Amino acid sequence: MSITNNLETINSKLPEEVKLVAVSKTKPVSELMEAYDAGQRIMGENKVQEMVEKYEKMPKDIQWHMIGHVQRNKVKYMAEFVDLIHGVDSLKLLKEINKQAKKHERVIDCLFQLKIAEEDSKFGMSAKDAKSLISSEAFLELKNIRITGLMGMATFTDDTDQVRSEFKRLKTIFEDLKPIASNNCDLKIVSMGMSGDYAIAIEEGSNMVRIGSRIFGARD
Repeated sequence: MSITNNLETINSKLPEEVKLVAVSKTKPVSELMEAYDAGQRIMGENKVQEMVEKYEKMPKDIQWHMIGHVQRNKVKYMAEFVDLIHGVDSLKLLKEINKQAKKHERVIDCLFQLKIAEEDSKFGMSAKDAKSLISSEAFLELKNIRITGLMGMATFTDDTDQVRSEFKRLKTIFEDLKPIASNNCDLKIVSMGMSGDYAIAIEEGSNMVRIGSRIFGARD
């Protein structure tokens, strides 16, 4: 099946309120352009340098999402154009995003990455950390970032009950934090679900899914 057909198949199954992030990491611009020509406008990359190179070569109506773990020293390279940063897990990182966004007179939208999986390899903050952070004075002083939701990755396992319970946990945390609104925090997005588990994620309340291999095929 072609990229175009894959996108049509996935989009036909997605509820209207669920946004599709096409995870285009490691894929060449030619394949991203096939997705673009099929109507896909949100691309997700996990390496800043690769995203910058693709941004420079591709149409400017694409929304670029940084979905990988972000090093603070790389933020400056994407601050001019990145649409959403999924993996924010510390105040230090937020401060750097805020600093670089200010230079470009932008407000950059971010998601807190919560650790919901049992795997040690997964990054993320605890629900308690997220709650204390968005209530802190230091956070409220940041005028050039906006926390628009939460992101989490389930354990990579065939145990669908475990995956479902982890997604439930993220949705529960989202509902718990949602009332804590401020000028730089307005939670709307629950970003959970990838190629292997997005159907379960949507059932558990996801409204943004990150899908790569089911669109572009297996990565090299």
